[in-house]
Amino acid sequence: MTGDPRSDLFFLPAWPPSADAVLWVSLTLVIAALLGEFVYRWLRLPRVVGYAAVGTIVSALDLGLGPGLKPGLRSIVDLALALLLFELGSRINLRWLRTNPWLLATSLAEATLSFAAVYLALSAMGTDPRTATAIAAIAVGTSPAVVMRVAAEFDASGQVTERMIVLTGLNTFYAVLASKFVFGWLHAEYVGSLVRAFAHPLYLLAGSAIVAALLAFSVSLIARRLDLRNENSTLLLLGMILLALSITKMANLSTLLVPLLAGVMLRNSTERPWIWPRHFGTAGGALVLMLFVVTGSVWSIDTLMAGALLGAVVFVARTVAKVVATTLLAAPSGIGMRQGVALGVTLMPMSGAALVMMVELQNLYPSFASHLTAVVFSAIAFLELIGPIAVHLALRWVNEENVR
Repeated sequence: MTGDPRSDLFFLPAWPPSADAVLWVSLTLVIAALLGEFVYRWLRLPRVVGYAAVGTIVSALDLGLGPGLKPGLRSIVDLALALLLFELGSRINLRWLRTNPWLLATSLAEATLSFAAVYLALSAMGTDPRTATAIAAIAVGTSPAVVMRVAAEFDASGQVTERMIVLTGLNTFYAVLASKFVFGWLHAEYVGSLVRAFAHPLYLLAGSAIVAALLAFSVSLIARRLDLRNENSTLLLLGMILLALSITKMANLSTLLVPLLAGVMLRNSTERPWIWPRHFGTAGGALVLMLFVVTGSVWSIDTLMAGALLGAVVFVARTVAKVVATTLLAAPSGIGMRQGVALGVTLMPMSGAALVMMVELQNLYPSFASHLTAVVFSAIAFLELIGPIAVHLALRWVNEENVR
């Protein structure tokens, strides 16, 4: 009997062999990387489409990652998003908003219109006001992971690309802010405590801003003595972001706001831009790959069947709202109509950040969140594959991709 220490063949593995988590994770990485390279080289699509497709296959075959976000996978999602949000924030120059106030007006208009469109569309479908409000708050955001990855992969640059990055950062901030006020509303309704209703959102915002300021200050201090573009310094920066993320979790603060605000503070503390290795090197790249696989696997067939119709309504309503807003305000903000349409399309993706906000709501009020789960996960499932392709085609349409 192999595997039995009393057997002469004890040194042979047991049969059938049992695989551990490391095997499945490494196998997922290999398959996702290969499929990503295939869609990039042969179909000329973003690699993240291949990564997300692996997650979709995992969910469709019920291979163990979905539905939902397992506790062990939350750390991967949080760290990958932290790297991308920090990188995104470090590219947002707030001085641009002062010199071009119509850009800020565009951001506020498309976010407000997205919220209103999703809320009204869901209400028309018979969704109760609390559920419609919570879904609309989450739907305001644009996926920073998709936007940053596609822009970097195709070396995109130009007015639409830069505005896409700024509006994505602002959208993420609006969505997190709106979701925290939804928390406050739920505190008032479920617990009946006005103190908790106001104190919780304020604590999250103030505490996240403090941790973000400490991270930005620390990175700025180190950057005076080290070149953060070399390998060792990149690992140091990665460790600092991980440390800040750990503190954020211990303090029950926002894992989305801290890295985003830290990047914005760092960028606007000096006139010169900050340049990092893309996604902070190979380790960051592997985390981003797993982020798309995990996000693509959060749904199940049952979830999709239960929420597909309303998920499609969310998808259509928010997309139309964003395109209409950016198109109508294109001329005042200094771009052409074609660029305005493309900008609205690039704001379509919704994945990782929406997933984190949904999970936070599940942890806080699971009974209420159960009404949202099928709709939000269905919308994520639709946009996980469509979103990256839409961003890619929109940037190509306005000739801002540098095809290699």
